[in-house]
Amino acid sequence: MQPMDILAVQRALNQFANREIYLHLETTNGAYAAHRGEQAMAVCAYIRNGRIRYQRGTLAGHGPYRVGLKMESGWVYGEGLTDWEMDGQGRLLLAGHDAEGRLAIALELSESPFDL
Repeated sequence: MQPMDILAVQRALNQFANREIYLHLETTNGAYAAHRGEQAMAVCAYIRNGRIRYQRGTLAGHGPYRVGLKMESGWVYGEGLTDWEMDGQGRLLLAGHDAEGRLAIALELSESPFDL
Protein backbone atom coordinates (compact mmCIF):
# COMPACT_ATOMS: atom_id res chain seq x y z
CA MET A 1 0.00 0.00 0.00
CA GLN A 2 1.01 3.59 -0.44
CA PRO A 3 0.11 6.83 1.33
CA MET A 4 -3.25 8.29 0.36
CA ASP A 5 -3.29 10.06 -3.03
CA ILE A 6 -6.38 12.25 -2.90
CA LEU A 7 -6.91 12.61 -6.65
CA ALA A 8 -6.28 8.95 -7.48
CA VAL A 9 -8.54 7.69 -4.70
CA GLN A 10 -11.31 10.09 -5.71
CA ARG A 11 -11.07 8.86 -9.32
CA ALA A 12 -11.32 5.26 -8.08
CA LEU A 13 -14.36 6.09 -5.93
CA ASN A 14 -16.00 7.70 -8.97
CA GLN A 15 -15.38 4.53 -11.02
CA PHE A 16 -17.40 2.42 -8.58
CA ALA A 17 -20.32 4.87 -8.30
CA ASN A 18 -23.75 3.81 -9.59
CA ARG A 19 -22.78 0.15 -9.86
CA GLU A 20 -23.68 -2.78 -7.66
CA ILE A 21 -20.47 -3.66 -5.85
CA TYR A 22 -19.17 -5.59 -2.86
CA LEU A 23 -18.06 -3.85 0.31
CA HIS A 24 -15.61 -4.99 2.95
CA LEU A 25 -15.50 -2.69 5.98
CA GLU A 26 -13.86 -3.45 9.27
CA THR A 27 -12.72 -1.40 12.22
CA THR A 28 -11.00 -2.67 15.30
CA ASN A 29 -8.95 -1.82 18.28
CA GLY A 30 -9.42 -5.47 19.30
CA ALA A 31 -6.42 -6.96 21.04
CA TYR A 32 -4.69 -3.58 20.92
CA ALA A 33 -6.85 -2.52 23.88
CA ALA A 34 -6.25 -5.66 25.96
CA HIS A 35 -3.11 -4.29 27.61
CA ARG A 36 -5.09 -1.39 29.06
CA GLY A 37 -6.66 -3.55 31.75
CA GLU A 38 -10.25 -3.86 32.92
CA GLN A 39 -11.16 -0.30 31.90
CA ALA A 40 -10.46 -1.00 28.24
CA MET A 41 -13.32 -1.82 25.92
CA ALA A 42 -12.40 -3.58 22.70
CA VAL A 43 -14.54 -2.48 19.76
CA CYS A 44 -14.95 -3.83 16.26
CA ALA A 45 -17.29 -3.56 13.27
CA TYR A 46 -17.13 -5.98 10.35
CA ILE A 47 -19.01 -6.57 7.10
CA ARG A 48 -17.69 -8.62 4.19
CA ASN A 49 -19.33 -8.95 0.79
CA GLY A 50 -22.11 -6.53 1.60
CA ARG A 51 -23.71 -5.59 -1.73
CA ILE A 52 -24.20 -1.86 -2.10
CA ARG A 53 -24.77 0.79 -4.75
CA TYR A 54 -23.77 4.36 -4.04
CA GLN A 55 -24.46 7.52 -6.01
CA ARG A 56 -21.50 9.52 -4.73
CA GLY A 57 -18.24 8.62 -3.03
CA THR A 58 -16.25 11.37 -1.36
CA LEU A 59 -12.75 11.41 0.14
CA ALA A 60 -12.19 14.23 2.61
CA GLY A 61 -9.82 15.41 5.31
CA HIS A 62 -6.15 16.24 5.63
CA GLY A 63 -4.90 12.89 6.91
CA PRO A 64 -6.01 10.60 8.26
CA TYR A 65 -8.83 10.77 5.72
CA ARG A 66 -12.48 9.81 5.67
CA VAL A 67 -14.64 8.31 2.93
CA GLY A 68 -18.39 8.66 2.65
CA LEU A 69 -20.46 6.62 0.21
CA LYS A 70 -23.90 8.21 -0.32
CA MET A 71 -26.50 5.56 -1.07
CA GLU A 72 -30.14 6.04 -2.02
CA SER A 73 -31.33 5.61 1.55
CA GLY A 74 -28.25 6.18 3.71
CA TRP A 75 -24.50 6.29 4.04
CA VAL A 76 -21.45 4.10 4.48
CA TYR A 77 -18.73 6.03 6.26
CA GLY A 78 -15.16 5.24 7.28
CA GLU A 79 -12.66 7.49 9.03
CA GLY A 80 -8.98 7.15 9.90
CA LEU A 81 -7.78 6.08 6.43
CA THR A 82 -4.08 6.53 5.69
CA ASP A 83 -3.14 4.21 2.80
CA TRP A 84 -4.56 2.87 -0.46
CA GLU A 85 -4.03 0.75 -3.55
CA MET A 86 -5.85 -0.60 -6.58
CA ASP A 87 -4.90 -4.27 -6.58
CA GLY A 88 -4.37 -6.53 -9.58
CA GLN A 89 -8.05 -7.53 -9.51
CA GLY A 90 -9.38 -3.98 -9.86
CA ARG A 91 -10.35 -3.66 -6.21
CA LEU A 92 -9.97 -0.41 -4.29
CA LEU A 93 -8.31 -1.13 -0.96
CA LEU A 94 -8.22 1.61 1.67
CA ALA A 95 -6.69 1.15 5.11
CA GLY A 96 -5.92 3.13 8.22
CA HIS A 97 -2.89 2.26 10.29
CA ASP A 98 -2.06 3.66 13.71
CA ALA A 99 1.29 5.18 14.69
CA GLU A 100 2.66 1.69 15.38
CA GLY A 101 1.56 0.37 11.96
CA ARG A 102 -1.37 -1.69 13.25
CA LEU A 103 -4.51 -1.90 11.12
CA ALA A 104 -7.36 0.14 12.61
CA ILE A 105 -9.76 0.31 9.64
CA ALA A 106 -10.15 -1.28 6.21
CA LEU A 107 -12.65 -0.15 3.57
CA GLU A 108 -12.52 -2.11 0.32
CA LEU A 109 -14.66 -2.06 -2.83
CA SER A 110 -14.86 -4.70 -5.54
CA GLU A 111 -17.02 -5.70 -8.51
CA SER A 112 -16.66 -9.35 -7.45
CA PRO A 113 -16.99 -10.94 -4.00
CA PHE A 114 -14.02 -10.98 -1.66
CA ASP A 115 -12.61 -14.35 -0.62
CA LEU A 116 -14.13 -15.67 2.58
